Amino acid sequence: MAERLSGNAAGPSRTVDLIGLIRTGRAGSRAELAKATGLSPSTVATRIDALIARGHVAEVGEGESRGGRRPRRLEIRADAGLVGCIDLGVDRTSFGVADFAGNLLAEHHAALDLAAGPEIILTSATARLKDMVEQAEATGSGRLRGVSVGVPGPVSSADSRIVAPSRMPGWNGTNAAEIIQRELGVPVIVNNDANLMAAGELLNGTDPVTYPHQIFVKAGTGIGCGIIAGGELYKGSNGWAGDISHAAVQGAPAVPCSCGRTGCLDVLASGTALVREMQLQGHDVQTVEAMIDLARDAHPAATGLLRGAGVMTGGVLATSINFFNPNRLVLGGVLAGSAVFVAAVRSTLYSDCPPMATAELVVEVARHPQTGGLRGAARVMLDDIFSGEEFRA
Repeated sequence: MAERLSGNAAGPSRTVDLIGLIRTGRAGSRAELAKATGLSPSTVATRIDALIARGHVAEVGEGESRGGRRPRRLEIRADAGLVGCIDLGVDRTSFGVADFAGNLLAEHHAALDLAAGPEIILTSATARLKDMVEQAEATGSGRLRGVSVGVPGPVSSADSRIVAPSRMPGWNGTNAAEIIQRELGVPVIVNNDANLMAAGELLNGTDPVTYPHQIFVKAGTGIGCGIIAGGELYKGSNGWAGDISHAAVQGAPAVPCSCGRTGCLDVLASGTALVREMQLQGHDVQTVEAMIDLARDAHPAATGLLRGAGVMTGGVLATSINFFNPNRLVLGGVLAGSAVFVAAVRSTLYSDCPPMATAELVVEVARHPQTGGLRGAARVMLDDIFSGEEFRA
């Protein structure tokens, strides 16, 4: 399955590259496409006419005039098809339906107990998504073309199987794509949820500033990380790139981790770890949200633990920042809703990284805290569709 988030990886001569430029907003007319790709205006016109005839691209409105006739703006046909999205979570699972322009048409959130096992959960999730898709299809938005799924655990890029997920008991070795495809009969892509959130937060060509090199950190029940390199989702050779959950925290206590080692970031700074520590200290706290609320009221234990989690997370990220040199770090997940946590991550980075690594680094919280996973799921599926043979001519 393709990982590209913008079509320009193998030369500017293919139709897929024209689609990529239109999707990301980097070119919105035939003239701009010719300039961006170096293709002749006649070649661009021929390929765009073919895309229009096949119902993938539409000419809408008029663009800005630069001395001659105003050019017609090009857009992806939103009603050319639908993408189903499922973002499985330990505390909450999100469902969405997006059109071919990447617009989220519908969303639904529900609590599903992943411990019930893959067959039960995926069958139930597929049934819910199917209902949403049928409602969207009834409005004339096209037919379902694919499903994109995020899971809170590692996913092998070789065979799409979930591998040793610490918060999904009974899911090891599960091929979620096969189960869902059996129910819906369309292509299915499965990714780690942090990867999809990274894709969902990626800025595009229509934004004032773009950040092609990014690190996204999901700090919630667990801790995950996704990497955007050169405007593309980077998963590494096996799909584990960016997994900081099992990075050792310097000077940390020997708390056992599911990986068999001790002192990993996940067992010390995740939401689960912080709630457990609050309870060990005698405080009646059941959720991370409740702990964050206490910190807002200046509760010393909650504030101290959140600050400590931010320091540990920032310390681990400092190595990644120094090595990768991104221009944007995005903090997502429930812990990103804590000003104390975010401030501690930021201050630790500036303390532990050399000035040249942070001189142009932007540290922000997620733009789409509730729907980033769904948006990223849609984007990854659409990347795969628009990278297919149909668009390679």
